[in-house]
This record gives sequence, C-alpha cells and structure tokens, in this order.
Amino acid sequence: MNPNTQPSAGFKPASTATPVLVLGGKDNSLAIARNLGKLGIAVRVSGPANCWGMNSRYCAERFPVPFGSGAAAFWTDLLLGPESGRLHGHIIFAGSDEALEFIAEHREQLAEHYLLAVSAPQLIMDLLDKQRTLELAREAGVATPGFWKIGTLNDLELIRDELKFPLIVKPVHSHKFVRAFGKKLFIIEDGYADLAAKVGLALEHGLEVAIVELIPGPDTLLSSYNSFINEEGESLLDFTKRMIRRYPVNSGNGCYHIAEWEPETARLGKKLFDYLGVRGFANVEFKRDPRDGQLKIIEINGRFTAAHELFVRSGAPADLIAYCSLTGQPGPKVTDFRQGLRLWYPILDFLAFLQLRQRGELNFSGWVKSIVGKPVVLALVRLDDPRPALCAVAANIQRLIRGRG
Repeated sequence: MNPNTQPSAGFKPASTATPVLVLGGKDNSLAIARNLGKLGIAVRVSGPANCWGMNSRYCAERFPVPFGSGAAAFWTDLLLGPESGRLHGHIIFAGSDEALEFIAEHREQLAEHYLLAVSAPQLIMDLLDKQRTLELAREAGVATPGFWKIGTLNDLELIRDELKFPLIVKPVHSHKFVRAFGKKLFIIEDGYADLAAKVGLALEHGLEVAIVELIPGPDTLLSSYNSFINEEGESLLDFTKRMIRRYPVNSGNGCYHIAEWEPETARLGKKLFDYLGVRGFANVEFKRDPRDGQLKIIEINGRFTAAHELFVRSGAPADLIAYCSLTGQPGPKVTDFRQGLRLWYPILDFLAFLQLRQRGELNFSGWVKSIVGKPVVLALVRLDDPRPALCAVAANIQRLIRGRG
C-alpha cells in the first residue's frame, strides 16, 4: 500500500463532456450512475427491469430491455442500428456477463463509434468460460480447485472413482445458467445419483458444465483483487476486499463485504492479470483452502461488480479511473483506500444469519456484534436517491406474490 497515492476524494475530471452508457448489471449500474452522475457526467443505462441504475435520479436516460426480449438483440439495435447515431461517442461500461459477451461479439463495430474499457474479445470469452478460466489460472501458476469438464453423462461416469464430495456443478457460462435455474450453481453434498441428476438437468437445458471441487470452510475465507489496467498495461487501481457473509451461505452472492488490504490476494491477482494481458476493469476472487493454506481461484469478472458502491465509498472509484483513462485525462491512481468500510445488504444478511444459526455457526448476539458500531454503507438506500431502493422492494414483493400464486 502506498501512503503517497493521489487521493480520489473530491477529485473531478477537468472535462465531463463525454457521456457514459452502462449496459446491464444491477447494483453496479446504480453505483456508477450515482458516482459519475453527481460529477456532472451524463450517464445513460440500459438493461432489464432489475437494472437499478435505470431508476436513479442520476440516470440521464434509460433504455429498458423489453420483458421477454433478449438483451443482446436490443443492444444491437440500440447501438448499431439505424437510429444509433445520437449515442455515438459514449463510453460503454459492461455491468453484466451478457453485456461483456455482447461487446466481445461486436467489438470491431462498436469500436468505430464508442469508447470501450474491456479486454480483447478472445480473452473476454475465455474469462466468461469458467472452465477455461481455471485452465488459464493453472497455466499462470495460480492454484485452483480440482475440476473436470463434463460434456455427457458418460464423461461423468468415467471420472466417478475420482470424485470426492461435496462437489459443485458449475456452469461454464454463469449468466446462461442463472437464466435457466435462477441460481449460479448446484452444490452436491453427497451422492453420485444426485450429482448425475443435476448434471443431466443442466445438459437437458443445453448448458455446458464442469464438476468443481468445493473448497471447505466459511465464506470469510473468500477475498478478491480488483484493478483497472489501461491500454499501456499500467495498473491504476489496487483494491482488495474480503467476504464476511453470502446468501445462500457458501454459494450465493455477497451480502456483507469489507474493504481490507490482502497482500497475497493482490500479489496473485496481479500475477494472473499480467499473464492474461487483462485490460480495463477486472476482478478475481480467491478462497483460502484450509486443507493446504493456499489461495485458490474461484472466478474472474472482466466487468464492474455488484460491490462497486464499496469501491466508491472507500476511495477507489474504478468507474472514475476508467473515465479519465478513456478520455485522456489525468486521474487518480489508487493504491490506498479506506479500510474497514463494509457493504451491507440487511435483508439478505439476516437470511444468511438464519442459515448460519441453523448450522450452529452463528448466534444472534454474534450477528448483531458483527454489524453494530461498524462503518457500514448500503448498496441501494440513499436519502438523496430513494427510488432504486423502493423499486427493489416492490420487485421483491411481486416475486413473493408470484411464488405463492
């Protein structure tokens, strides 16, 4: 950590004339709209209904993807169609894997009219492929959990004697799996029959999957390294954070994060990004394996993540760094940040507590002590911008009603 790093607090670029368009995402699209919008940058957002940035007062214009329509087809028309001229010149930020895939597939056409802050198309596709990501990490000398590519149920049968439970049925492309099943993966605690059934179900939906070893231990063993790397290969951001809780436990999205400097996480993340030739913003997540003490890669995201509000509030605004880099302006180079700040999702974290209590891993007093008196920020709730939180509550109520119906 460098105590002489240029501070980002209060920093404003000399020119805010270049507009930004965020494609997809949820919490991250909102954090970007709020942060850049408050600086006077015109931020436009396009995504499905739960792309919360579209509901922000700092969103200059919204382009909702119609319900039931494919985002890629909508974005192709929006950005490359006959009426796209008025959006030319925007910086495009990817907020979701689907947006990354769209940018990779149309990189050459998009680059004629827009500024892009992502890696080369082939690397994007490699990082979206969770199996390929693990293979590349091994090539780079970074530890991985055990994994096996499965194309058919016969492939699974061939490795049956090698498997030790618990295991993960992990999709090669997470965003396609979530669209089909509403979750990121299947965890198989024990039993080959259940494993074969879940693999078969994924294959029936035309989804590619891998079998991945489940690293034991709590979610607190998860940490991530985050960086923005410009076209010259210079890292303008070094930021690490650690997970406190996820929901569902050991498989879901983070519901309680903490900004902390993790030297080994940063070292391995830099090593991996240098080997891959990553450009733009990227995030790599590791979990420390208590069996051998090694940090092992979980996944890489070549886009802004759900915890972006924590970056901004900790003094590591990756979106602003990217904006300055892409517009040729001097900007903050962040190698230090406010440590100890926490990003909290109250409802999801309470549900995580209930699961942990049922498992005998956390009591109510311990849960309360982990929150009270701690510096906490919320992803959606802001008094000066209440609509996103209200829309999220309304969406959750509708989902519950549909579920009961």
